[in-house]
Amino acid sequence: MTQDPPDPEAEAESGLRERKKERTRTLLREGAAALFAEHGFAGTTVADIAACANVSERTFFRYFESKEALLLPDSIELFAYVEAELARRPPQEAPLDAVCNALISAVAPFAASSLTALTHSIEGAERAVAAQLVHIFTDFDDRLSLLVEARLPAGTPDADLRAAVISGAALSAVRAVLRTQRRRRANGTVTDSPPSHLLLEAFGMLKQIGSAPQ
Repeated sequence: MTQDPPDPEAEAESGLRERKKERTRTLLREGAAALFAEHGFAGTTVADIAACANVSERTFFRYFESKEALLLPDSIELFAYVEAELARRPPQEAPLDAVCNALISAVAPFAASSLTALTHSIEGAERAVAAQLVHIFTDFDDRLSLLVEARLPAGTPDADLRAAVISGAALSAVRAVLRTQRRRRANGTVTDSPPSHLLLEAFGMLKQIGSAPQ
């Protein structure tokens, strides 16, 4: 049975649809960031965000389940990026180093927009951000542990436990950075250091703790 050749016109149309979807998603995120900054989180409605992107509320909910989802990175998209970065790390690299480097690499693409609520104060959003973070980190930890376990040498004793500890330690350092940023922001002592610099510093501390003499 012969297979029909690809239809260039259909492929072009499919590509156009995907680009339009990505553009709409970007407009919704950018519009939400601007509205949150101007009116606060509580003062911004889904209708406001949809109107800013020139779409309907029904269209908004095709992309995001709630306005809270716009405060933080898309967990699926972020995890896919970390997974890809981890796969690029050299096989001989220590698992903790590989995870830390992959997480640092994942910050840059999201820092400009998706991480707005983590790097800038949004009135009325702290509680919503905290709740979203708990959900994201719980899911992320389980999935990252499996990736770390796959990198461990065959026959590693208690490989599942070791992977869980490595994953948990790295993500705990990320949480510590986020908490520190929020505390500094609240105290008026926040600096212009990008998130990647703070993560690098935190991971360095983590490795020093792990190598400290007993």
